[in-house]
Amino acid sequence: MLPDSAETGLPVRAALPALLDALAGPGTAVLVAPPGSGKTTLAPLALAGAYQGRIVVAEPRRVAARAAARRMAELTGTPLGGPVGYSVRGDSRTGRDTRVEVVTTGLLVQRLQHDPELAGVSAILLDEVHERQLDTDLALAFTTDVRAALRPDLRLVAASATAQAARLSAALGPGTPVVTATGSPYPVEERWRPPTGPVDAPYGLRVDPRLLDHVAAVIREALRDTEGDVLVFLPGAGELDGVAARLGGLPGADLLKLHGRQAAGTQDAALRPGPRRRVVLATAVAESSLTVPGVRVVVDAGLARVPRTDLGRGLGALVTVRASRAAAHQRAGRAGRQGPGIAYRCWSQAEHARLPEHPDPEIASADLTAFVLQLACWSSADGAGLALLDPPPAAAAQVARETLTALGALDAEARVTARGRAIAAVGAHPRLARALLDASAELGAHRAAEVVALLAADAPIPTDDLSAAWRRLRDGADPAASAAWRTEVRRLTPASLRGASTAPPDQHGASTARPDQRGASTPPPDQHGASTARPDQRGASTAPRDQHGGGSDRATTHQDRASGRPGGGRLPDDLAAALVVGLAYPERVARLRTPGGRTYLMAGGTAAELAPGSPLTGVPWLAVAAADRQPGSSSARIRLAAATDEATARQSAAALLATGDEIAWSDGDVVARQVTQLGAITLTERPLAKPDRERVAAALAEGLRREGLRLLRWTPEATALRERLAFCAYALGEPWPAVDDEALLARAGQWLGGALGSARRRDDLQRIDVAAALRTLLPWPQAAQLDQLAPERLEVPSGSRIRVDYTDPAAPVLAVKVQEVFGWTRTPRLAGDRVPVVLHLLSPAGRPAAVTGDLVSFWRNGYPQVRAELRGRYPRHPWPEDPTAAEPTRRAKPRAT
Repeated sequence: MLPDSAETGLPVRAALPALLDALAGPGTAVLVAPPGSGKTTLAPLALAGAYQGRIVVAEPRRVAARAAARRMAELTGTPLGGPVGYSVRGDSRTGRDTRVEVVTTGLLVQRLQHDPELAGVSAILLDEVHERQLDTDLALAFTTDVRAALRPDLRLVAASATAQAARLSAALGPGTPVVTATGSPYPVEERWRPPTGPVDAPYGLRVDPRLLDHVAAVIREALRDTEGDVLVFLPGAGELDGVAARLGGLPGADLLKLHGRQAAGTQDAALRPGPRRRVVLATAVAESSLTVPGVRVVVDAGLARVPRTDLGRGLGALVTVRASRAAAHQRAGRAGRQGPGIAYRCWSQAEHARLPEHPDPEIASADLTAFVLQLACWSSADGAGLALLDPPPAAAAQVARETLTALGALDAEARVTARGRAIAAVGAHPRLARALLDASAELGAHRAAEVVALLAADAPIPTDDLSAAWRRLRDGADPAASAAWRTEVRRLTPASLRGASTAPPDQHGASTARPDQRGASTPPPDQHGASTARPDQRGASTAPRDQHGGGSDRATTHQDRASGRPGGGRLPDDLAAALVVGLAYPERVARLRTPGGRTYLMAGGTAAELAPGSPLTGVPWLAVAAADRQPGSSSARIRLAAATDEATARQSAAALLATGDEIAWSDGDVVARQVTQLGAITLTERPLAKPDRERVAAALAEGLRREGLRLLRWTPEATALRERLAFCAYALGEPWPAVDDEALLARAGQWLGGALGSARRRDDLQRIDVAAALRTLLPWPQAAQLDQLAPERLEVPSGSRIRVDYTDPAAPVLAVKVQEVFGWTRTPRLAGDRVPVVLHLLSPAGRPAAVTGDLVSFWRNGYPQVRAELRGRYPRHPWPEDPTAAEPTRRAKPRAT
């Protein structure tokens, strides 16, 4: 099928015989060819010439699939849809004579699930496998499994410009050869253009405006110093707009944009040569498998936008990162497809050497819900036995399985259910597919499909008000977007009808009403896929919008909504959209925190905030369709939501609705109440008259753990007892109990158990006899020995009983006047003679005179100095030369008369 004259100068042409020879052996091969070498177009045509049956080419992106098919049709001189065609979601140009069909990898995965044998297909070429998208990994694993189990005659080629060939060869099977096309179609000169001033690294979605200024300057340089069209790589549509604004009008050149969320017609227009020189601002959609005609110059900002999933909050986000060296190589290759080219790189050669060699595979950071469902439908949810290039990360896979189980798609053993297969067959994210199937009973199949098609759309939505965006599409305000949306609605509507019989039981949060009870009045679609009913007949809210942009009847009750509508269930647009969103994302149902504000609490427990000026500001309830949390932010930013009410929130997130007794420590005291909650959102609460005493005691113990033992009333007696116990624990060890804060709090239920059982609130803790409670920590033998081992007071030679200070358990202190210990020849010891007492010897006025732990040494060495200093000051008190033989006394001599 490959014409002899077709692009004979392209490097892959010379490698095609080796590719066919390789496939004649094991039937698998890895094709490595540089960008622009012709692998995407020439290799499939060569396969079609060598084998009977259909050749399927899988591309990661729809725009690349359409462009590749169009180019192959041109090469063969045949109309598109004849021998060469394509099939992407919502669009197909094929016929019974089609030999080469280009599809997206996602569509190939769906076909494999439906027909694993792929009847009539003789070979599959998986293109751009280096991009490691989830669907690409699945397609590689499934086709390899098909070859091993069902179709050993099926030829399989994995192709890429920057592939890790050895890994791919091992995945395809033992003995898989690697065929390499060397050379480049045309040379590409590299020009390094790092910013001259400081530029901040990308953070979340933020790109330093100074980098965009620099990119615009480099584009102007390229227009001035080179010829041909200029292809500019930027991370996202926002940066495309930012650079376009900086460029303004370009004399003698047209400015175009190319990104994945454009309508197909707009994308295709950027791939047609123009009458003048062009500057095409593009995202990674133009990175591979795509020739932009006329391009001789590439300007690369060096950034990429990749998905990240916050597993704890169930939120996804796009973040901006430095592009890999492999991506930079792919991008530069766009300049050399049709002639010698130039690649301007907006970073230095030294920085280039530090870039990662390859981008991270999507499986490492993306939401794996759809991925795991596809695995479960194929064989097992963990993908055991499949040739996955990387195993799913354990945490992300576990979250995906839990989500799918909640949707009813997996059973308790992680096996796919009939409902799960119906969800997978919809061809949308499992959450959206679930919402489509379940909302159809309430809204009708067509109306539910309208909302799901909007949520799944690639086209950017110019507002965060989902209902307004729905009405805009329905009214045809943007003809191209409306046409694409209607096409998707037509595709989804039959899927919702097929899946209606798989509705789950109540525990999955689905409505239990029968379709004929709720959706009977849905009008038939017209030729464009839209309902023939007028907006006001379909339940559009005609109430005036209040100052916050919300309808004045946003809090409509179920009774209000159902009354006066034939067939029942005709919800206003806001509530219909919110029902679908809530079924898809029940944890994102959100309630306003402050009247008139922009901050909400989502049922999943995450705070979320509307953008300033949002028309949804002040709406009491939202169903959040899209939100992300950027690094460093304490709350999520709401990107798309529908106004709802509590009744619809309860309905859509029914699995999160729970009523129970809450007895806990909260805000500094015990709270005992019956609470109805929607996840983290408290709907109603009332005090409990007779709360369970054990749970109250547990709450009080938790309060102590949080706020510390200061909640108890520590009398001098209790403090002294605790210090004596601490001394024994220090000096004697087990079984004497530790009584530091950590130990007491850990055992609060033991030593305070009885007292806590009679307490009901914080104030009651002050009434507890702490000293009596502490004594319960002592086993009986230790309790009997306490006064002997750690006496509260010691009797001194004068007959006084002096209190021992155990503040420092390593050094108990006895503070006593010197005259009262005359006659003591040995330092007193405690803890069974293990620990000497530290004597603080006082003057007759009670002031410290000396400190000693060795009384014998003090009498011999220290006392003479103390005697010399104090006997003149205190003449009425005895200061014998030999204190060990003197009479101890508490009193001074009588005054002379």
